[in-house]
Amino acid sequence: MSFLVSRLKSYALLIRLHKPIGTLLLLWPTLWALWMASNGDVSFHLFLVFTVGTFLMRSAGCAINDYADRNYDPHVKRTQYRPLASGQIKSIEAVSVALVLSAFAFMLVLTLNRLTISLSFVALFLAVTYPFTKRFFVIPQAYLGIAFGFGIPMAWAAQTNELSLTTWIILLANIFWAVAYDTEYAMVDRDDDLKLGIHTTAILFGKYDVSAVFVCHAIFIAGLALAGSLNHSGVLFYIGLLGALIALSFQYPMIAGRERDGCFRAFNHNNLVGGIVFMGIFLDSVMNI
Repeated sequence: MSFLVSRLKSYALLIRLHKPIGTLLLLWPTLWALWMASNGDVSFHLFLVFTVGTFLMRSAGCAINDYADRNYDPHVKRTQYRPLASGQIKSIEAVSVALVLSAFAFMLVLTLNRLTISLSFVALFLAVTYPFTKRFFVIPQAYLGIAFGFGIPMAWAAQTNELSLTTWIILLANIFWAVAYDTEYAMVDRDDDLKLGIHTTAILFGKYDVSAVFVCHAIFIAGLALAGSLNHSGVLFYIGLLGALIALSFQYPMIAGRERDGCFRAFNHNNLVGGIVFMGIFLDSVMNI
């Protein structure tokens, strides 16, 4: 019995149950798209499918990520005690956890329309391949933005059974947001990543990392504003964007010194940003119903 409990604890750590920030950074953009596509008329079924599905796929992605980084994580301060890196579980267990969680997520997708089911295969491909892009792609955070944001076209398709220009603009805005927050995250591990030869935007941007985050934030907000205009959003939507912009401004003092704790606080602060954007969309939709 103790062995089973120990294994379950290791699996919980593997899928980051103790760190829900990753799930939330996937969920907020998905909910943005779901509410904007429906003008607030979201069924409980779709809300449940995308909320639970986001949790399952983020958890599966963590397992895949740790499998991909199993030879790197032991040499990084922040990751050396992860279950796979520290030898608490084996590689086959991490892969098995990812497969089981992905299977449950696909069962949820099967309750949706054909277009959404088709898009789910793209989402799975992105989730599986992202962890390996750090080996050869100098901007893996952009790939992460697509992977983390693919709930956007899936949610839009599930609600409307089509994809529009607004869908892709929201996804593009999310890519820039992801580059910004994952650059902050990568700044925490920059010294270790340089030694291991792993590509990150924190390394690519170098001394211009803080400026690059600022530019990405500006494009992110501008992109959402354009999406709102195309979607005929009301004033509360834009008040939400203003609130998000103010919240983003608090991140710069956190990352200015490029210290680990500050950069990590800035990364986690993005949950608030995503929530503020959603609140603006939600309240705007309530006023328009």
